[in-house]
Amino acid sequence: MARIEVVMPQMGESIVEGTIVKWFKKVGDTVKKDETLLEISTDKVDSEIPSPAAGILAEITAQVNQTVSVRTVIAYIESEGDGQGETVHAVAPKPSTHATIAEHPPVVPASRQTAGTRFYSPLVLSVARNEGVSLGELESITGTGEGGRVSKKDLEAHIKAKKSGAALSAPHERQETRSRTMSGRPLTQLAEPVDDAILSKKYPSPDHEIWQMGRVLQGMAQHMVRSVQVSPHVAAIHEVDMTSVVRHRARLAEEFERREGFKLTFTPYIVEAVVEAIKNFPLLNCSIEGEKIVRKNFINIGIAVATDNGLLVPVIKHAEERNFVGYARAVNDLATRARSKKLVPDDIQNGTFTISNYGVFGTVIGTPIINQPQVAILGTGAIVKRLAVMDDETLAVRSLAYFTLSFDHRIIDGATGGMFLSEIEKRLEGFDEKRTL
Repeated sequence: MARIEVVMPQMGESIVEGTIVKWFKKVGDTVKKDETLLEISTDKVDSEIPSPAAGILAEITAQVNQTVSVRTVIAYIESEGDGQGETVHAVAPKPSTHATIAEHPPVVPASRQTAGTRFYSPLVLSVARNEGVSLGELESITGTGEGGRVSKKDLEAHIKAKKSGAALSAPHERQETRSRTMSGRPLTQLAEPVDDAILSKKYPSPDHEIWQMGRVLQGMAQHMVRSVQVSPHVAAIHEVDMTSVVRHRARLAEEFERREGFKLTFTPYIVEAVVEAIKNFPLLNCSIEGEKIVRKNFINIGIAVATDNGLLVPVIKHAEERNFVGYARAVNDLATRARSKKLVPDDIQNGTFTISNYGVFGTVIGTPIINQPQVAILGTGAIVKRLAVMDDETLAVRSLAYFTLSFDHRIIDGATGGMFLSEIEKRLEGFDEKRTL
């Protein structure tokens, strides 16, 4: 047996340490290669780390809540082999490249596939493929794992019941599970209860509970406060007629999902319009350093993603080099990895402009806070059917949405902000409904 050292991975060039959040295995457990071994937290993002080797987890040297430097031994795995004292770095999840559609075929990596809004481990997907269980069928299984996830045992029970002709889960049971896991983030996923002598006197129990913000929530809070203090925020709001986009999506949604393996959303339409508008208004793609303006000759679009652990903004790097399908793939990939804790710090760094789609929660109008050090952020509201005046005498039902641009008034005035929004509006309202993807 070879005794393998597992060390804290370096999650990015600027990351020098990580904190152990959770071990998914205990000493003595069998571990498969690439199976989730532990979860770590850095000052940038939380990530689930796969096992770098197969074998038995022989020893854990870094406990939960312990912060250790990168390349520090955190565990030992006993594995089949002749080597002794081999060192294997825990493998950090790899970010995607920014290749265009022409460079790669439309293949969804097995470890990132989704059905609807649920996520599955590589082990579950592997068993599903071997047993001929489709992603659509996985969606119907009631998960008993953390956060309602489908475990290997759940899948095996489903396969057994399927072979015997028995029904495993009723539709109302599946809906109940979805509502528990998707209706909102429980406080326990954002914070943890603590004993605080001073606050407990001010807010005595049992009428009050004291909770400590988690690392991600603390970071988000500090970032938002700093943004408001640094940038004089101004908001401009335009009503955008999304009817052509809605029709185009409805026409191609089924074909697109069959070909790509994930649903076509409205986000890539918006990303494309924003990227083209930035090319005409590069001031929106700048940052401010003291009295200097730093112009970025590349476009990195941040997409705000609500996760169980708070808000994350993964970034589509070099968006100017992609096409529509490239945007769609990037959005799906980043959102999937954000919600399944597979992002690395590089995935959420160096954004130049951010889009926040709060419309998915039914919000009609919002005023988002700028993601520093950027100078603007676009908020997109829910698409709602309303009566609109098409000319002096004609009324028609149209699919309308309010787009809000929050911008830094130090360098962007109302005219520039308004023209930028008008450019986005023009591109979405004039979208070619007959366009192929």
